[in-house]
Amino acid sequence: MPVAVSLDDMLYKRRMTLTELSEAVDITLANLSILKTGKAKAIRFTTLEAICRVLECQPGDLLRVTDEPSDETFATTETGK
Repeated sequence: MPVAVSLDDMLYKRRMTLTELSEAVDITLANLSILKTGKAKAIRFTTLEAICRVLECQPGDLLRVTDEPSDETFATTETGK
């Protein structure tokens, strides 16, 4: 079960851009973009804590487990690896 990231939704609710979050959390825009698009393989707790502090939310507001397989799961299943 893949983990889906709802960073876009939270940014919209807080009326904040990814650039503004990047500056407030002191994380590169590129790394936040990877997280936002769901391409991140992991996230440090310190990074998650900083994002939640700035967005005034809980980790569960940003991350959720889904039943939908990720693109990587499809690729692994199709190639049989």
